[in-house]
Amino acid sequence: MNAVSATNGSPAAGRSGSDPDPRRWLILGIVGIAQLMVVLDGTIVNIALPSAQKALGFTTVDRQWVVTAYALAFGSLLLLGGRLADLFGRKVTFLTGLAGFAAASAVGGAAHSFTMLVAARACQGAFGALLAPAALSLLTTTFSDPKERGKAFGIFGAIAGGGGAVGLVLGGVLTEYLSWRWCLYVNLIFAGIAIVGASMLLKKHQPSSERPRLDLPGVVIVSASMFCLVYGFSNAATHNWHTPSTWGFLAAGVVLLTVFAFWQTRASHPLLPPRVVLDRNRGGAYLAVLVAGAGMFGIFLFLTYYLQQTLHYSPVVTGVAFLPMIAMIVICANLSNIVLMPRLGPKPLVPLGMLLAAAAMVWLTRIGLHSSYAVAVLGPLMVTGMGFGFTIAPSMNTGTFGVARQDSGVASATLNTGQQIGGSIGTSLLNTLAASATVAYIASHLGPSTLVNGHPAPHLLGLALVHGYTTAFWWSAGIFMAGAIICGTLLRRGPLTPDQPRVAAPATQPTTETPAIHT
Repeated sequence: MNAVSATNGSPAAGRSGSDPDPRRWLILGIVGIAQLMVVLDGTIVNIALPSAQKALGFTTVDRQWVVTAYALAFGSLLLLGGRLADLFGRKVTFLTGLAGFAAASAVGGAAHSFTMLVAARACQGAFGALLAPAALSLLTTTFSDPKERGKAFGIFGAIAGGGGAVGLVLGGVLTEYLSWRWCLYVNLIFAGIAIVGASMLLKKHQPSSERPRLDLPGVVIVSASMFCLVYGFSNAATHNWHTPSTWGFLAAGVVLLTVFAFWQTRASHPLLPPRVVLDRNRGGAYLAVLVAGAGMFGIFLFLTYYLQQTLHYSPVVTGVAFLPMIAMIVICANLSNIVLMPRLGPKPLVPLGMLLAAAAMVWLTRIGLHSSYAVAVLGPLMVTGMGFGFTIAPSMNTGTFGVARQDSGVASATLNTGQQIGGSIGTSLLNTLAASATVAYIASHLGPSTLVNGHPAPHLLGLALVHGYTTAFWWSAGIFMAGAIICGTLLRRGPLTPDQPRVAAPATQPTTETPAIHT
């Protein structure tokens, strides 16, 4: 690695001098809007699903495909999207992702059939796989000053951590007061603002005269692997772990992922260069994002069910109930990245965040059939927000720190892939555990006093659902605890510092990390 590429992928490498881009904060705003659009899309559509199902007349069994189609395309193509941003330019990839995501959202909002809606969601996922890594890569290459980088990643991390809760609020408002279709149409507003801003603010990087080289075998292998893993976990969430369509796809995904890892050590132009993931700090950050993605569903998924099905909150009130968590994410994400990261580095912050999230999950196991929000929910939500703020923002900063410019897109894609796979694991695993606990509770409490016309009494069903939720919270706490131990072991002590080359290479000579194509 030469002296330029070692300094955090600094944008100064592509400009004369080392002065920061005077438009960098406006660029952050555009990148933040794009990231918010991608993140909230996961939860805003979930809120709209019951209304969409009624309008288009598809079955409850088919309903999962509205979510799964997006997850499959997004998770499968993220690494490809990240490498395309590195090869062909971040501005081009970013604008293409924005325009495609907006077009797919318009088609989905206007859908007159289930097939049309699912196809639009798959296209959203594909263009989101271009957009998400390009957005984070732009942030990485725009901010190189440690203090400004901390502020930028504090804001970006708050969006990444709180965007799902924002989707609950916005989805509830749009569904209740306008239409489920506006949960998709709203993306046109976000994308329109971002496209205008990006067109004006971002500079087009001139590619090298050399032909861009893409690791096509790597693309095929890892895309197939991610498809199998996401599909397998999604299928487990709606069926069970014993069906061939679950364990067969999961086994195939693991085998393909192993083949991909081996191929990357042999490919002349690897899709995911081993140097990106073998750094202990970056490896710990990628794992932290995966664990956070898995554990987050313990709060988003089951607490949403609890508030709506047990406490009978409306979608709007349920969304508003998550606002304290969003506030704590924003505060702690900025506190961790701006104040604490420069002094302490990620090692104490990420494990602390996971321990806080684990404590919040344990606290949530105290919920009951008639619990008060202020007594049983508000406190855990705020502690969860603190945990996510200390985990996600520092992990995103660490996962892209010290990466050469030509690898910033794929490094960003690796973070997004970790979060996506983690979410798929969390959904399937926790759903299965909660459902099994609910059924077991009903079976163990059936008796003459708990039967009404041969069916379990409503009171018993309510208690069984709460038992299922608390079981999921206990497992979520275990996931966060394990993550705290593993990430605490992997991450290095001390503040982040750029990697130093073992042998300094002259700036005018190519090195092994000089890419075949410059963006």
